[in-house]
Amino acid sequence: MLLGALVALSAGAYVLPGGSIMRRMVAAREAQTFASLKADGSLRFYGPGVREAGAALGLPTDKPDLEVDGTVYIRPPGRCRFEAKARAGGAVASVFSAGRKRVEGPEIPALSEAVRELCALLTARSRDELEAHLSSLGIEPRTTSLARFGGEVVYVLGGPAEGQPQFWIYKDTFRPARLKHKEGKGPEWDVRLQDYTSSATGEMMPRTVEVWRGGERLLRFTALTGDTRSKPADSLF
Repeated sequence: MLLGALVALSAGAYVLPGGSIMRRMVAAREAQTFASLKADGSLRFYGPGVREAGAALGLPTDKPDLEVDGTVYIRPPGRCRFEAKARAGGAVASVFSAGRKRVEGPEIPALSEAVRELCALLTARSRDELEAHLSSLGIEPRTTSLARFGGEVVYVLGGPAEGQPQFWIYKDTFRPARLKHKEGKGPEWDVRLQDYTSSATGEMMPRTVEVWRGGERLLRFTALTGDTRSKPADSLF
């Protein structure tokens, strides 16, 4: 299905080279200058994500979904934190700083995947830095095609075949849209970034972030409030 979409869209259409796409994406991000960003919102877990998050937060794990409070902190360059806080339970955090991961409390894998990709994609300072990250995930950033995502046309960096590691970028705005990759022989991770125009953060990050694994949705974060004036302590990262 994906291949068919790519072929249909690419036929007769000019597709920018990967280097140009990445350069324009970094330029679009730099146009949204901010020293730090804090986004609070609703963090909902599904399927296997309920079991992993419930165990980490001391909450029931036998429900179809689980909703807690979530907070994302982003401080360029390359320092990010994602917190999950139960209203009547515990709190955990996944931190990605200077290319290294740290967790506070039991790890929720989907939370760690989300913060790593948010940090890499939303704070990249150059095309070379972005390309190095994509290449580390097995994505061939110089191979490009077109597809549709959420009703919008996107550039696809990476092999066009179903199951290959790929990075998708919205064609009209050059915002990151989706990243798919595998770690070793494990299941495919799929991070989806949607709805920048109505985001509480002023398009600095998407309103909605979803993490899927092996075709199952694990996590959905919806940003409800955004703050670019806060100065998070260095100890958070």
